[in-house]
Amino acid sequence: MECISVFDMLKIGVGPSSSHTLGPWRAAERWIQELKKTHKFENVNHITIDLYGSLALTGKGHATDSAVMLGLSGADPETIPTEQIPKIISHIENTNVLQLNNERPLGFNPKTDIVFHKTFLPFHSNGLRFSAIIDGKASRATYYSIGGGFVVQEERKRAKANKAIFYRTFPYPIETGKDLLHYCSQLTKSVSEVVLENEMSIRNDVTIDFELERIWNTMLECMYNGCHTEGHLPGGLNVRRRAYDTYATLKGEFPYRSPQEWLNSIRKTEVKFRQILKWVSCFALAVNEVNASLGRVVTAPTNGSAGVIPAVLMYYLVIENHEGNFKHIKQFLLVAGEIGSIFKKGATISAAMGGCQAEIGVSSAMAAAALCELLGGTPEQVLVAAEIAMEHHLGLTCDPIGGLVQIPCIERNAMGAIKAINAAELALDTDPHNVKVPLDKVVSTMWETAKDMNTKYKETSEGGLAVGVHLTDC
Repeated sequence: MECISVFDMLKIGVGPSSSHTLGPWRAAERWIQELKKTHKFENVNHITIDLYGSLALTGKGHATDSAVMLGLSGADPETIPTEQIPKIISHIENTNVLQLNNERPLGFNPKTDIVFHKTFLPFHSNGLRFSAIIDGKASRATYYSIGGGFVVQEERKRAKANKAIFYRTFPYPIETGKDLLHYCSQLTKSVSEVVLENEMSIRNDVTIDFELERIWNTMLECMYNGCHTEGHLPGGLNVRRRAYDTYATLKGEFPYRSPQEWLNSIRKTEVKFRQILKWVSCFALAVNEVNASLGRVVTAPTNGSAGVIPAVLMYYLVIENHEGNFKHIKQFLLVAGEIGSIFKKGATISAAMGGCQAEIGVSSAMAAAALCELLGGTPEQVLVAAEIAMEHHLGLTCDPIGGLVQIPCIERNAMGAIKAINAAELALDTDPHNVKVPLDKVVSTMWETAKDMNTKYKETSEGGLAVGVHLTDC
């Protein structure tokens, strides 16, 4: 059984895509570490990168080529000042020199040393291969970016060994929703409490709180930046940022000087149904506009769906509970992370494998479950909320225009957030004994739907809106 921490599901990184940007970035970092472990790093004479399948088909729009160069350069997606990214890439392109792991210069021409292949490798549609000439001999390693920033190597024996080790670290191993409810009943604990027990088996409570607070602060800052940045998104579609315009119609007259003061100022504004819809949509749009412009976001569970969870959590803090604090934020993120891990284990969180149901659908289910617990839902109702949210995203395709995480991706985060709130409310009014579709059934159905879905609707930009709307129309 795979052991997945909340901090695996919620990761800080750089946009626009967890599978096409963050994953390849991390793969490059891992390859560098492998070279160092085998004492080959100092003798590398030349490097080439081959991108396959979905990474090749939409790699330019997702900045996959930039991501591998940044990873090879030793930049950390969690900490690099995002304004430095264009400078680093421009320097490599203009000089044909890459500072390998920021330690030694290496001749590197992005035009010829990064090769895009439309063919698919057998294990996963997001494959990439790093090759090096080391003292005249060829060396290579193949990785797969399997969604949400997760990366695995082609060598599966090592992955299986790691899973066995991880399995032993969690006192309450959870593979399915049924497992989760079993432990909630056995321990007489809420979902978040069971998840916290598992997390505390591998981290102390101080570290858990520190990391969760860091995740939330990144989410809050992301919403804040998105709501305060005017203009158009990069990439060629000429998409105007909408969060700024929407926020201008909603903001009150209360001054603020920081993201936290901004949150408190929103609590003082007028709240009616239309305003609630607009606020939630504004929060979600803000995050994914930051994501689309290579800003820092929290993968939740992917970059393309990064706006749903912060938007719903912000809704709780500024609309539902003005006394909401870190205790509630912690509870929300713990539940969300566990629900996401159940989908990853039983299906996929990769749009390249399952379409957008695997991203927006999963993020909506995560947010719905977390909100349901905060609003007083039982563990059974929490799972009902997740099921309702996913059920109404089944079959959702991934067809980004121009391969960019902009249309229809940004708006879908707003829709996913609204659906999550609705699902939580429906679940709270539901007797779980009357439920016909359990969470585990919708997880398996999502996976069957993913396998049946045509490849052109799986983040390849070969079908749907991606071909129905031409770049010249934009």
